[in-house]
Amino acid sequence: MNLDQLRAFVMLAERRTFTEAAHRLGLSQPTLSRQVQSLEEELGAKLLVRTPRGVALTDSGARFLSRAREAVAVLRQGSEELHELAHLPRGPVALGVLPTVGAYALPEVMGAFVLEFKEVRLRLAEAHAPALEEKVAEGELDLVITTLPLHRLELVSQKLWSEPFRLVVPRGHRLARARKPVLLSEVTGETLIVVPGSAAEASLRAAAEASGQELRVGLEVDHAESQRRMVERGVGVALLPAIMLRDHQGGLCEVVDVRDAPKRIVALAHRGEASLTYGARALKKFLLERLKK
Repeated sequence: MNLDQLRAFVMLAERRTFTEAAHRLGLSQPTLSRQVQSLEEELGAKLLVRTPRGVALTDSGARFLSRAREAVAVLRQGSEELHELAHLPRGPVALGVLPTVGAYALPEVMGAFVLEFKEVRLRLAEAHAPALEEKVAEGELDLVITTLPLHRLELVSQKLWSEPFRLVVPRGHRLARARKPVLLSEVTGETLIVVPGSAAEASLRAAAEASGQELRVGLEVDHAESQRRMVERGVGVALLPAIMLRDHQGGLCEVVDVRDAPKRIVALAHRGEASLTYGARALKKFLLERLKK
């Protein structure tokens, strides 16, 4: 058996469809199928079966999967160590980031990394904090830039920066006319645009409860950029991370400081040094040098 066969089996066992597994590996579906079939022939056991809902592991496949993962990891580490001896990081690296970090903190940094490390194939995935933590813990991502605290205890993290949330209101809004920081309790009575489950929403709900008010949520959206656009159209007001507003000048909305604003701690997280390829270690070092404050 060879590394390609093992990778094909592991990916198919994890993704459960030939279409997605082949896409992830950059193979055609017939090639992927041949690799798995040849592995089964060498082992003398059926590892996978097709079902109407995708691919399922047999008992033999379920027993073999952990060993296959170990073998792939050992072979990958050996390969990376040889590359490390040559002082040339290379290969695929998957970085997961919060959407606001990807849009506002990374473009310049990623541009510099790609120029310096031409042999590293970087994939950037955006998601909210819970999904990022789950994906890096399960090995789908090598590194993530997310918020603390982490809930998966097996992960390690290094703080990058801390930033407050700031209030964004339509131009001419009464809270902007005050020209001074407002209290969070003054915001809870406004028509709010929130991302459900976010730290900002939780802080607003806590402030409303503490002051005996009912939170007025006018619109729920999936991303902070949508919050900002909705504020510009006069739909309501929103708390946004400060990183989104560093270069704010004029426009259709105004930025108001909140005296007791919640903060978020942004950090780099992964499964530990042993889990990182040489390319991932190079990216980690690069990000820490340029983003840590």
